[in-house]
Amino acid sequence: MPQHIGIVACSAEGAALCYRTICLEGTVIMGRHDHPEVSMHTHALAEYMKCINANDWAGVAELMLSSAEKLARAGADFLLCPDNTIHQAFDLVEHRSPRPWLHIAQEVAAEAKRDHYKRLGVLGTRYLMEGPVYPEKLKAAGLEYRIPGPMERDKINQIIFDELVNAQFTPRSLAYFREVIRSLADEGCDAVVLGCTEIPLLVTPDTSPLPTLDSTRLLARAALRKAVG
Repeated sequence: MPQHIGIVACSAEGAALCYRTICLEGTVIMGRHDHPEVSMHTHALAEYMKCINANDWAGVAELMLSSAEKLARAGADFLLCPDNTIHQAFDLVEHRSPRPWLHIAQEVAAEAKRDHYKRLGVLGTRYLMEGPVYPEKLKAAGLEYRIPGPMERDKINQIIFDELVNAQFTPRSLAYFREVIRSLADEGCDAVVLGCTEIPLLVTPDTSPLPTLDSTRLLARAALRKAVG
């Protein structure tokens, strides 16, 4: 029997994309209309943002663990979180968790290695771009990385929290992301990490100036592989 996947959600659009990917691509592996059992729990994004804005990563960890406990009671065999930013609390969560986890940045790094990329541009919330989540995993995989400049980071952060998490995907914001990605290409990046789980809903492989590493779908596919063995 396939393993039961538990999704610790944070923001709705990214979590929904992860869930849909598991269900839709599960049919390729398991057959028509089939996919592993999936459960999801989420606290309100507002609760997470109170902790993040206060730099309270222990508080973020408690929210993640609360979801983990509920999912374990629902029967989940392992857990994943389709939100890059709150992985900053991952080390505070993993050793206390009732179930094992996949790590989103580790899955992205593994895919980058498989595709023989050398230097990645990393896009996401300001907390993610300036934080340790991707530097640690990319360095461990022998990969270089670049992030946009301070003004670009602020603008990307604003687009994510004012638009993308609210399911607003505008041509103007896509044009801005394309401009930033072109700048990363000028710095020698050979691919770009879409390191906010909503970004793939705006920036697609067809519209990006660089090859994309879609963190949301890569995590979902890793979960499928684990679930079906």
